[in-house]
Amino acid sequence: MKRILIIGLGMFFSALSFGQTAQTNTLDSLFTALYNKNAFNGNVLIADKGNVIFKKSYGLADEASKRKLNETTIFELASVSKQFTAMGILLLEKQGKLSYDDKISKYLPELAFYEGITIRNLVHHTGGLPDYMELFDEKWDKTKFVVNQDIVNEFAKHKPAIRFKPNEKFEYSNTGYAFLGLIVEKVAKKSFEAYLQENIFKPLKMNNTFVYRSRYKPMKVENYANGYVLDSLGNKVLPDSFGKKFYSYYLDGIVGDGMVNSTISDLLVWDRALYNEQFISKKGRDLLYQSTKTTDGKETNYGFGWFITDDAKYGKIVSHSGGWAGYSTFIERHLTNDKTIIVLQNNSLPTTRFPTKEIRMVVYNEPLLAEKKIQLQSEDLDNYLGVYGNENFPLKITISKKDNTLYAQATGQGEIPLDAYENDTFKFDPADITMVFNVKENTFELNQRGMKIVLKRE
Repeated sequence: MKRILIIGLGMFFSALSFGQTAQTNTLDSLFTALYNKNAFNGNVLIADKGNVIFKKSYGLADEASKRKLNETTIFELASVSKQFTAMGILLLEKQGKLSYDDKISKYLPELAFYEGITIRNLVHHTGGLPDYMELFDEKWDKTKFVVNQDIVNEFAKHKPAIRFKPNEKFEYSNTGYAFLGLIVEKVAKKSFEAYLQENIFKPLKMNNTFVYRSRYKPMKVENYANGYVLDSLGNKVLPDSFGKKFYSYYLDGIVGDGMVNSTISDLLVWDRALYNEQFISKKGRDLLYQSTKTTDGKETNYGFGWFITDDAKYGKIVSHSGGWAGYSTFIERHLTNDKTIIVLQNNSLPTTRFPTKEIRMVVYNEPLLAEKKIQLQSEDLDNYLGVYGNENFPLKITISKKDNTLYAQATGQGEIPLDAYENDTFKFDPADITMVFNVKENTFELNQRGMKIVLKRE
């Protein structure tokens, strides 16, 4: 009987191992194909209930020396940093040092003319603040670095108009998180980087995670991934090759909306800590993933530094992506099924892709079937043309056509060509964008890396 049981267990573990090997091979084939198309250069980690089922590096950390990426290479996280800023605010509230409903003018008195904006508004992107990048592009002496206090000073000086009343809408705001970074410093009475190091990174033993501003405060960092963009000739170059007046150079002093650097393994440590009540209570964890509502009752689907999706197939998912000159980053956590997807790239090219849909299918053992593109005639595209918008989405999207191809152009951005598929579906794979049109309702659903929103034709 024992022998039969042992054989049975052996067969079970063999089957389990075979399943994991099949997943590994499929994922490796997926990322290898993307790497060969110059659509992927970075590190990937995928875990199931904290157990790593796939971890691999593709490409170079440094183009000049041909130094390769490895599993412990450090990347700039860009906007994936926002979840650490939000956690800093949560920890300070837990310590009784601030309230989410405090007016920001309590800590940033220069901004008292922005009436009614609270810390909670900044966390959830419902404050209506304009983005600082446009202001600094127009007004700033670009021979000088910008730090967080400079944003406050310039806003106080120029008083850019609020985009909407607090809580009226959701509009993603780097300004809000830069202000949160400064509020952390003022309340904690120490630098942003020191506070995160002492209260998050060190306690969790995230030994390769830190706030790093490579131009503003340069230091030697071993095993660092240099970020690459394309120049006008289509060559991979460092953003600094465009000079000190390029935005990624003079904005390098700002923290809160970016500038946390980490590895795929440290981010898995972070993922596991967020399930651990020794680090964060259930009440605090629920708050992290709790959407807020605008004044008209609409959900923002954004918590404390996390986009929130309730997916009919995969359950509750929280995620965030990041994009900065040379870096494209993504973390997705499936809370219902405890699965984790971490992707860090040190390229931000027109061809750069995040194969989120395909990863999910492999992780959930779904068949990975290639969708077939279809060719439409010019007159077939007329049903989709127009300008689409949603009051909770900051951009208008214009749909146009050239010959037999549909194009999409968001406000202030270049147009992108869309590939046609069946069932009124169009895609732009390099940015993981899917648009599903409902011609009868004059709408389309925009889906990008788990974020979904419906836009209506005007």
